[in-house]
Amino acid sequence: MSLMEFLASRQRCGKLLEKGVRKNSEEELLDEGDDILNMSSQERSKILLRIADLIEKHNDESATLETWDSGKPYVQATSIELPMIVRLRRYYAGSKVLRLVPASWADKIHGLTVPADGPYHVQTLHEPTGVVGHIILWNFPLLMFAWKIGPALACGDTVVLKTAADPVICSLCIEAIAGGSIKLVLFFCSHMGVDKLAFTGSADTAKTILSLAASSNLKPVTLELGGKSPFIFCEDADVDQTVGLAHFALFFNQGQCCCAGSRTYIHESIYDESVEKSKARASNHKVGDPFKLRNEQGNTNHIRLIAHRIDSEQFENVPKYISSGIESGATLETGGHRLGTQGYYIKPTVFSNVNVDKASL
Repeated sequence: MSLMEFLASRQRCGKLLEKGVRKNSEEELLDEGDDILNMSSQERSKILLRIADLIEKHNDESATLETWDSGKPYVQATSIELPMIVRLRRYYAGSKVLRLVPASWADKIHGLTVPADGPYHVQTLHEPTGVVGHIILWNFPLLMFAWKIGPALACGDTVVLKTAADPVICSLCIEAIAGGSIKLVLFFCSHMGVDKLAFTGSADTAKTILSLAASSNLKPVTLELGGKSPFIFCEDADVDQTVGLAHFALFFNQGQCCCAGSRTYIHESIYDESVEKSKARASNHKVGDPFKLRNEQGNTNHIRLIAHRIDSEQFENVPKYISSGIESGATLETGGHRLGTQGYYIKPTVFSNVNVDKASL
């Protein structure tokens, strides 16, 4: 059985477990947080530091799992994501070793006494929010996990986590809870006992989450949604350098970033030169085995894994946008077609002369 088939079987098993898991979650969710709530800040700090130490110790193994998950280059996972995760854990723990970040969290949460006129005493206290629901995506599994879980645990909150529906290796330890099911998300979005939600994902899903949160207990919601980040080439820009930066802004992590520079505005005086160099850079984008240092993006011809576009539905949408761009009169400079026969890869694509009002932008 290939790893891709194994992951698919895990997703099916998760869906079969859905009813029992959801029932247990509803009955036990609010009874599971006493331990973390009653811990001292020093105890919470020790837990977060221990997690950071383990991730640092197993950096190579964790980076390998991240690469298997998404097809991202191993060198990016091991040199960028994993060190960032370790720093985040230690930051939230209040680690004394981070001399440049003295205001870390777990051991530095305190109130404030405010001067008041007359025979009054005004004091503020910071308390745990309570039960916090987190919904995360698949593009940076471990990093998303660290961003969401770190501050909640540092402050003494109970966490309910929903990973992406796509089977993600790094989250298999928690995937059994979610069962790959959107129903669990709806359950804790509207549950009166959940005190806060944090979501990373699409605007459409965010609207549903906001509606459920408002119609239940008006729980606060934190949203990180995707956007169309513009990259601007000014008249005096160094074209070679700027093209390289724009290429990185778009294609880093296979373009699966909430802040990916997916559109570029170029001053007319350097437009033609920039387009030619962008075309050449994208055409030479090295796609292959993500464990080989020379490659900038993984390729399922080398590993039989879920990769690049991750989700088949999204993979089917991308060619529609490419066709829309061509139909609107934009010039397809390079790419625009599937790469390989397994996984969800599309060759790095560059358009020029794009109509700014069209969906392809």
